[in-house]
Parts: sequence; C-alpha cells; structure tokens
Amino acid sequence: MRRLLVYLKEYRLQCVLAPLFKMLEASFELIVPLVIASLIDKGIGGNDTRHIYLMTVILGVLAVIGLTVSLTAQFFAAKAAIGFSTKLRSELFRHLLNLSYSEVDTIGTSTMITRMTSDVNQAQNGVNMFLRLFLRSPFVVFGAMIMAFTIDVHTALIFVVTIAVLFAVVGLIMSRNIPALIKAQASLDKVTHSVREGLNGVRVIRAFRLEKDEIESFDNTTDELTNRLKNAGHISALMNPLTYVLINLGIILVIYSGGMRVSAGILTQGQVIALYNYMSQILVELVKLANLVVTLNKALASADRISDVFAISPSMKEGMGVEPDMDVDDDALESDTDVGKEAVSFRDVSFTYPGSSEDSLEDINFVAYKGQTIGIIGGTGSGKSTVANLIARFYDVTGGGVYLFGHDIRDYSYDQLHELVGVVMQKAVLFKGDVKSNLMMAAADATGEELVTALKMAQAEEIVKDKGGMDSEVEQGGRNYSGGQRQRLSLARTLAMHTPILVLDDSSSALDYATDLKLRRALKELDKNTTVFIISQRTSSIKHADKILVLDDGRLEAIGTHEELLLSCELYREIHNSQLHKQE
Repeated sequence: MRRLLVYLKEYRLQCVLAPLFKMLEASFELIVPLVIASLIDKGIGGNDTRHIYLMTVILGVLAVIGLTVSLTAQFFAAKAAIGFSTKLRSELFRHLLNLSYSEVDTIGTSTMITRMTSDVNQAQNGVNMFLRLFLRSPFVVFGAMIMAFTIDVHTALIFVVTIAVLFAVVGLIMSRNIPALIKAQASLDKVTHSVREGLNGVRVIRAFRLEKDEIESFDNTTDELTNRLKNAGHISALMNPLTYVLINLGIILVIYSGGMRVSAGILTQGQVIALYNYMSQILVELVKLANLVVTLNKALASADRISDVFAISPSMKEGMGVEPDMDVDDDALESDTDVGKEAVSFRDVSFTYPGSSEDSLEDINFVAYKGQTIGIIGGTGSGKSTVANLIARFYDVTGGGVYLFGHDIRDYSYDQLHELVGVVMQKAVLFKGDVKSNLMMAAADATGEELVTALKMAQAEEIVKDKGGMDSEVEQGGRNYSGGQRQRLSLARTLAMHTPILVLDDSSSALDYATDLKLRRALKELDKNTTVFIISQRTSSIKHADKILVLDDGRLEAIGTHEELLLSCELYREIHNSQLHKQE
C-alpha cells in the first residue's frame, strides 16, 4: 500500500482536513451525553423548565454544527479518494503500456483489466473510508472511555476491559480475512478471463455448438470465486455479531453497576444515562470500525495486487538514441556490397518467447538493403511474425543482434524506432472514433492530402467514401467493417507515417487476389529508398520481391529470388505449387 500513497501527495490538504473535521464532529458528539445528563439531573430532576429549554437548544445547535462539519469532512474525503484513484488508474495504465510484450504476455489481459477496474475501485473505497473513519472511530471509542472516567472510575473500568477484548477480536478477524480476500480477487481474474474469451470467441463457440461446455466451464470458474468469497464473507461476518454481543454485555454491566451505585448515592440517574450513551456510542463506532476493517482488508488486498504490477519492470530498456546512417547515394543502390546501405540486418539471431522451452528463431542471418523489398514465407509457426516483432523491437532477441541502419536496434530510443519502422500487424485493429482519428494515430501531423494518398495506396479510398468520408464512424474494434476493410485501413494508417522501413505482417490475408494485386502494384510506387518487408502465406504476394526468406520451424531454410527458390528450395516449391491453381 505504501507504494500507492505517493498518488495522494497532491491531496495532502484534503487528507488532513477530512479526518480533522471528522474528529471535530466526534468532539461535539461526545458532549451530547453530558448535556443529556445535565438535562435529566438539573432540568427534569430539579424541575427547572428554563434549564430544560437551554439544554434542548444546545442539543439542536450541536446537531446542526455536527451535520455541517460531517458534510465538510465527507467532501474532502471524497475529493481525495477520487483524485487518488484517477491518478492511480492513469499511472497504472501508463505503466502497462510501457511494459514490453514479454511482460504483457506474462500478466495476461484479463488480469490487467481487473487491476484497472475492480482493484482500483477497492483501493478508492479504502482511502475514502480510511479518511472518514480511521481516526474518528478510535477517537470516539477512547474519548467515550475517557469521558466515562470523568464520571465514575469504577464503572469506566468496564469500558477498558470491553474495548481491549473488542480490539483483540477485530485484530484476529483481520489477520484471517486479508489472505482470504486476496485469493478471492485472484479468482476474479479467472472470471474476467473467461468472460472476455467467451465474448471474443462467441461465433466459434456457436459454430461448434459448445455453448454447454462453455457454460459449464464458466460455472466452475464462478463457483470457485463464490466459494472463496463465501469463505472471506464467513470470516468478516463474525465481526458485527461479536461486536454487538461484547458491547451489549458491556452495556448490561454498566447499567447493573450504575444502578447499584445510584442506590448507594454515588452516581445520579443522569450520570448513569450518560455512561449508557457513551457505551452505545462505542457500539455504533465499533460497528463502523468493523465495516471499515472489512473495507480496508479488501483495499489492502487490491493494493498489494496493484503494487505487484508496478513492481514489474520492463525487461526491455530504452536506448539512449543514435543517429541512423541513412545517407546513401541513390545511384549506388544496385550494389549489394556497400555495407553502408544496410537497412536491416539479422546477425546470428535467436529468440525464445517467455515461458517457452524451445527457440522460436534460431541462428537467423540476413541483410536487407535500403530500397529493397524482402518477402518472408513459411509454414504456420515457422517464425514469420516473430521476425516482424523483432524488427519493430516488440521483443528483444535472446541471442545475436538486430541492426537498423548500422546500429544495434537496442541503441535507438523508442521515438526513433517509431520514426524508422512502420508495422501493419497480422490482426487488424481499429479504435472507436472516426476514420480520420484512426489514420492520424500514427501520424498526428499528417495533412488531409497525405491521408488520402495513403488510403489510395492501401486500396481503401472507396471504402471510406462508401461509409461517408473521413468523419464516418468507426465502432469499437472496427465492428462495422469487414476483415479485409480493416486490414486496408490499418495499412493506410501505417503508410501515412512515411517510415523508411515498412513491415507488412500478413496484412493482406483477408484480401482477394485482385485487390492484393492492386495493393502490390501500389506499394511499388513507394519511395525507392523505403525498405519493405512483406510477410505472407501467398507466393504471389512476394514473387516480385528482391529477396525472399523461407523459414521452417524457426530456421532460415533458404534465401533467394522467386525463380532461384523454385529451382533450389523444395519447401518453397511445394508452397508455390499448392497455390498455383488458385493464383491462375
């Protein structure tokens, strides 16, 4: 929890004023039993009507002042708690975005969603309740005990014993409840994951008639959450009844002892009523304190889970920044011997995904020169997308090195990599908003003409016109667009960046052959200094590339042109022949 308190720094004043006003309210509350005692002993007992009216007015004034002070405290507590959760959620989101793909894969999407929503809300409630009650309730409890000592020391000893036993009970329950709540929150991650997976794959589930299996799996997950919540609930449920029993026993003892001392002439009836009121105040405050303990247990459990995420440091460190060697004589681009023209080179590259026991890439070596088009092909799981991820530095290599324009990719800053490498991911993702906002995500300073040019090159201009232009709505995830349309808009978004390296990770898989052909022709119109990587399952998409890499089970099987590979590489020939009929 200490790790998160830094987000309350800007609300120090509210964090001080909220409990102070609550303690001020409690001070007025502690005066009330003395006023009532005076009203009974002097007003009613002494048949003094004037004193009765005076005490009644004082009680009314105390009530109004107490209400005003309480509302003020509530305002400051709410402002601090909401401000805290806002900053915490923003910083947590920023932290998650700064993590590399390795950490994101390890944490899991459902876990991150739970941390951002449920856990932050629990922490917010904990801060709110803490500021309102954590000082007020103990202040009233011990204040009532002290006021009882001012009335009668003998009877006040009952208060001491009762409060000591109550705090022991609360401490015991709290020590058992926190671990139970941590386990319950972990089960909530599983439920979130199950719901997210079911909603994303609802079409597949229905296609294979797996509704009953999914419902059964979901029921098992929710049953686990229910059982853990019940376990935590059973423990916390003991708080109120035990508190009530102990306090009521204390009240019985106070009334009995007070009655005996009234009979002996040591106490007055008003003083016994005051002692009873103080014990009742302790009862009310301890009930509040019990609820506070339950809320704080949940908040602390959630805070620990959030802190665990903050404790995860990105495995990839941002480079200090270097100047890419891009000054190449355009007339010399035909020569493959000029190392200064190297745009991308893989040198003895190996890579293993986190948690995997096998290499996804092993001993990969190739050079892509400035202005070349590089095709990458291979079977499913051969490592094609992994190559794309390494060029964009979504992951760091586990062996060897990736070099961009003469420098290790790890030496570049993230902003430099954004300017050097544009990637069109295998899965096209659009965001809620309009077409223009989606296109300008990668190139915020792009002009309208540049956006139109990018749309034309991506074969998406007609799509946008049919939808109503640049300001047409894009629903969440691009649901109002087909798979091929989303791919073309994603491609246009990346083309608008004008990066010297363009990586197309199977970004035309949903396109028909005719559209794919138009797209390939349009890509030839790119700046001749742009290095293009085309990852595809189709040999027709890469047959005109300057160089084709054939991957097989993480290894580089062959390198060459389309014609060379047809003669020398059996794997490439098999892939091509299997698609030949469709291409024709």
